Amino acid sequence: MKFRKMVSIVFALIFAFNSCVFPAFAAEETEPEKSAGSAFTKDDFLSAKGKKIVNAKGEEVRLRGVNLGAWLIFEDWLCPYEDVNDNYEVVELLTERFGQERAYELLNTYYDNFITGYDFDLIKSMGFNCVRIPFWFRNFYYDDNGTKILDENGNWDFSRLEWAVDECSKRGIYVILDMHGAVGYQSDAPHAGKGLSCGLYEQTEQGERYRELTIELWQAIAEIFKDNPAVAMYDLLNEPMCDVDCTEIRRRINNEYIYTILYDAVREVDSDHLISIECIWTCLAAPHKQFKGWENIVYQVHFYQNSDFIFNLFVFLTRLWFSDSPLLMGEFYPHKETTWANCFATMEKHGYSWMLWTYKATGHGMWEGDWCIMGSKDGFERAKLKTDSFEEIARKWGECQKTENGYTDSGHYDRDVKAFLK
Repeated sequence: MKFRKMVSIVFALIFAFNSCVFPAFAAEETEPEKSAGSAFTKDDFLSAKGKKIVNAKGEEVRLRGVNLGAWLIFEDWLCPYEDVNDNYEVVELLTERFGQERAYELLNTYYDNFITGYDFDLIKSMGFNCVRIPFWFRNFYYDDNGTKILDENGNWDFSRLEWAVDECSKRGIYVILDMHGAVGYQSDAPHAGKGLSCGLYEQTEQGERYRELTIELWQAIAEIFKDNPAVAMYDLLNEPMCDVDCTEIRRRINNEYIYTILYDAVREVDSDHLISIECIWTCLAAPHKQFKGWENIVYQVHFYQNSDFIFNLFVFLTRLWFSDSPLLMGEFYPHKETTWANCFATMEKHGYSWMLWTYKATGHGMWEGDWCIMGSKDGFERAKLKTDSFEEIARKWGECQKTENGYTDSGHYDRDVKAFLK
């Protein structure tokens, strides 16, 4: 597997010498206009200019931030529960045991406590200027048939995303909206919400329905945030085709197909915001904007390998291949022989923005492995979803999940990160 990935990267270098560079989209200057209760103005609206992300005044903005993993989409190794494998099983089990209304009452208890305004204050005080918010379609649909979750007024409920963007905007923190789990699922990895369920690409009636609902969801999100300068970009799909057993050619064909559909859908609603295209796991896996006529594109990569040499090569070749576009390291974690200092220095050298994975977690080995900034050395009570009562799950997902009520600074920020925030 590693050899195949390295071969793909080498091929990217070969192809890069033949690539053409087209002029990038230039942002128009706008008059400052401050929103009520917001630290951002129209001058802070981001766009792509060559290989840089710039604001409306033409000033480069390097995004340096954290992922809010384990908040709106669950992974068992990050979250305080046990007995189930993925977020789909969590929702289905709670619904089976307690009914839909009470199941979502438990989920909302967790959401309300895991991330609060306190966390955004802390993130701002640390010097980060951006958060990436992973979410999945079940935050907005009750099922994969398109049954919408409605608010008290009968409108499709996006209040939690709106709250997060508003809280970040007040503090001058940009937000990357990350579709971590699309309808039908875009990978076989459980972090898309359900493992071994990559149905988004299927050329079937059901696959077409998944794509229609994913388009509907993205267009609704774009309609809400299209004029909001706090939103840095739309991250259309997290790690598409991850863990799918296929050739690099098939991965590229599938990704070009789905990204073209989603890009066109979002651009029908919002012509201005940056759109992030992910290259998982090589730069060959994503279509190049110069051949698609795409504008305002940020290419995103993730890195979970195990040596400084591989990291440096990966960063360099991706920069070479996408020489006319901004780049984002949307998730990364150094393993074994890879060092934090080298990662940050190399990304700085090649002009990458970056997002740590992750800000906060309760899971196995999180503390010792420096995976999170906020965690617990002593661990957390885990909700036993198959046997705990409603009240017991609510307690374990309640006030104790607030960062100020039991989470501790892991030391990771001071030791590895702080020196590289500018």
